[in-house]
Amino acid sequence: MELTLNSSVQYVPRVGPQYAKKLERLGILTVKDLLYYCPFRYNDFSHVIPTNRIKVGEQASIKGTVVSIKNIFTKNGKKLQECVIQDSAGSATIIWFNQIYLPKIIHSGDLLSVSGMVGFFGNKIVIESPDYEEIVPGLPQLHTGRIVPVYSETAGVTSKWIRSRIYFLLTQGGNLIKEYLPQQIREKYQLESLEIALHDVHFPKVIADGSTARYRLAFDELFLMQCQSHEQKRIWKETKHAFPVSSPIKLQDVFMRSLPFTLTNDQQTVVRNIYEDLDTTIPMNRLLEGDVGSGKTVVAAAAMYMVSEANLQSVLLAPTQILAEQHYVTLKRLLEPFDITVTLVTGGQKTKTKIKTDAPAMANVLVGTHALFETKVEFQKVGLVVIDEQQRFGVFQRNLIRTKGQGINTPHLLTMTATPIPRTLALTLYGNLDLSILKEMPIGRLPIKTWVIGQEKRDNAYQWIAKEIKDHDSQAFIICPFVEESESISSVKAATKEFDVLQTSVYPNFKLGLLHGKMKAKEKTAVLDAFRNKKLDILVATPVVEVGIDIPNATIMMIEGAERFGLAQLHQLRGRVGRGSKQSYCLLFSSTQETATIERIKILETVHNGPELAEYDLKLRGQGDIFGSRQHGIPTLVASSLADEHLVAQTKQAVSDLTEVDPTFGSFSLLREMLNNSTIQNVSND
Repeated sequence: MELTLNSSVQYVPRVGPQYAKKLERLGILTVKDLLYYCPFRYNDFSHVIPTNRIKVGEQASIKGTVVSIKNIFTKNGKKLQECVIQDSAGSATIIWFNQIYLPKIIHSGDLLSVSGMVGFFGNKIVIESPDYEEIVPGLPQLHTGRIVPVYSETAGVTSKWIRSRIYFLLTQGGNLIKEYLPQQIREKYQLESLEIALHDVHFPKVIADGSTARYRLAFDELFLMQCQSHEQKRIWKETKHAFPVSSPIKLQDVFMRSLPFTLTNDQQTVVRNIYEDLDTTIPMNRLLEGDVGSGKTVVAAAAMYMVSEANLQSVLLAPTQILAEQHYVTLKRLLEPFDITVTLVTGGQKTKTKIKTDAPAMANVLVGTHALFETKVEFQKVGLVVIDEQQRFGVFQRNLIRTKGQGINTPHLLTMTATPIPRTLALTLYGNLDLSILKEMPIGRLPIKTWVIGQEKRDNAYQWIAKEIKDHDSQAFIICPFVEESESISSVKAATKEFDVLQTSVYPNFKLGLLHGKMKAKEKTAVLDAFRNKKLDILVATPVVEVGIDIPNATIMMIEGAERFGLAQLHQLRGRVGRGSKQSYCLLFSSTQETATIERIKILETVHNGPELAEYDLKLRGQGDIFGSRQHGIPTLVASSLADEHLVAQTKQAVSDLTEVDPTFGSFSLLREMLNNSTIQNVSND
């Protein structure tokens, strides 16, 4: 069969089903995945020298005729293979260990090329365990005597094997590589051809060629991602139709005056933008990024109020029951004074839920979890869908909640996230959405005092927490990375064990609660209600409390094993306190002694802004490490990084240049074909 970029990798010669399963562990599923599987470094074996010039302690590449090769079994039981190679300058000895099959595949008279380190074996100078390959006239050398690529490997798949399969695709794979970037883009940004880039990233003549090639591939990844975002935004505007929701100034003022607090400037700006979006027949598609505690739910409530005035329904989808219940309480408090019914729909409910909006005076708001997907939950004339922490839902789920019962109309869409996302990443990853950011904290909120604490001060910290709880009638969270103890990571505290220790030995006079992901929903709710109602002084928990917990009286957040979390997650956990008027604190404990790790965590002592922390974490750890590509819908990038602001800006401008000429890319046929067949997933309408 003819190979295409989207063909299964098993159809590449010498791969087959068994190797395909092994390659899957490396993220290689298709021919394109293999072709674009970039090396993480290169070995410079290009300097070939005569045998009489090899020196102990140096890397050497030699070529010569095999004089002899044999297995040797030493007195202490070692099995080694000794080979003598001769060239015009003399001879050299090569040894390998425990590769007794070598004399069967290397024979006297073979022309051999080897590259490896020179050392002593006994009193003899030898080249130890080198890479090797037979020199065959007319065939290239892939593994020695050149710049050799080194790939991330897995059991049963070596770099040597990967090289041979990639070389096959580059030379005999047919018409796989098509140059789809328009010439004006390649010229403006000085990009080499795709064919040269793919060859040079794997088999460069000099290492600098590999860097140049990787830049072209990195450009392509970010360019295609932003093309997809442009496409999604264009199609959304051209094909979707919404119920327009007018927003007279009088009605806006009615809601604003009802609030028991003054909105921040950021909140007021976002609300105005949302009202402008709602007042059109093009469905709103806006991402609201707000730091923990910045007041995103109030912004959503302002939108829901206006939608209810148009006799339309609003739906809020949350990833967990805890978060759904929190939104329900807040929205009920803000909207019920206007006779807007707020209903909670969760998986724990047994009765059939049927929500209607037939009566003009009865506009409803539904708040729920995945239970909203159930067929027995009926929607009618939904004007607004709000999805909180939208990256925690799959594309299919988000699409279902948008289209359920809508007919030809698409509801206005507001997606929200408290996950700190660097602005450059957000504009690239979510380029098809309008972006709003809440940077300001509500008036009266105090910065959370944060300290990284060594293990030697643990007892003092325990005493200080006890004093704070007594003197200020406060409450505390103690967060552990795991639910139960791990035999392989015994130094990391687990919630269940720590709960027992704290209750019996450290805080016997306080009331403690335990919360983790393995508990049933009713148990979680009961524990949180007890904590919220001050029946518990300390809540020992896993990161399940990362989002959706609002306990204004809690002022202390203590996190164990802080080095195991990214800065963004630590910041979100920290945001569970500081939600009232009292001064709040965050104590970060780490079991590591690594200076770089401690310095990374200590940034939280001085930086309290989520996006700024995310920028720092992105540059330090990469987008996959921060978010987890599968869980959070972050595309897998091979050659590029979303932390590369310069390249992000270049590719964004390149897309803008093309779309000014042709918004549909129709006149760029190969680019249009690439976009139609693109394997960059995770880019959906929302």
